[in-house]
Amino acid sequence: MTELGRAATEHAIDVPGADGSVLTLSWGAATDVGRRRDHNEDSYLVGAPFFVVADGMGGHLAGDRASDAVVRRLEQSVDGAFSSRKQIQQALLLATADIERAAGGNALGAGTTVTGLALVSSDGQPAALVFNVGDSRTYRIEDGTLRRVTVDHSVVQEMVDAGLLRAEDAEQHPDSNVITRAVGFGEPPVPDWWTLPLRAGDRYLICSDGLTKELGDVGISRIAARVPGAQELAERLVGDAVVAGGRDNVTVVVLQVDGAPAESDLEDTLPRH
Repeated sequence: MTELGRAATEHAIDVPGADGSVLTLSWGAATDVGRRRDHNEDSYLVGAPFFVVADGMGGHLAGDRASDAVVRRLEQSVDGAFSSRKQIQQALLLATADIERAAGGNALGAGTTVTGLALVSSDGQPAALVFNVGDSRTYRIEDGTLRRVTVDHSVVQEMVDAGLLRAEDAEQHPDSNVITRAVGFGEPPVPDWWTLPLRAGDRYLICSDGLTKELGDVGISRIAARVPGAQELAERLVGDAVVAGGRDNVTVVVLQVDGAPAESDLEDTLPRH
């Protein structure tokens, strides 16, 4: 387990090219090993420009090293409060090489999911560049409504897309832990990408599947509606997931947009539903 960054409240960031406009954010993070695992293979990174969760996989602590490689390479790529798709892709490629070395002779190999967002800016307009590999998830809460941004790279998601499985039955399916993409395992990373405008009042929730498998979208939404602070919400969600069963490691990052420049015509590229 690697925890990079710390909680912040109303952190002000100057937006390049925006004539003095400021982006104001609050964020928090929490993680727990859960009730059934003997170590935590999740890692997270919080602090502009990255808000990221990685969920490692592999025997003999290789999963721990895989998730660590991703968040550390992203942290090393930071050269300001805003990032880019190119920087993220390069960091994931470097992490893939790190994971191969860390796996060593492990016959199972090693890998990790990764999801979250990077702050990006274009023509003075800040945005969230959401990216995802695997089945950890990023959500946006807009006007009080929780909406999933990312689409799982998993066998059950493919079954749902094909009409072979109801979405509400996916978490309980015996193949619910089988993913179809990861960072590592000797393959180049293939993230999905979305660009979302940053609007005052929005919240982003980034989590490993240890949260979603215990609480589901409905449970997450109900808790988020009652807990106002970013750090408080992260801790509450992790705690409730452990109480609900804690079958896996649980990690949550919460980002709140306290203030943002006036909205432009930036395209919202939310995926299908």
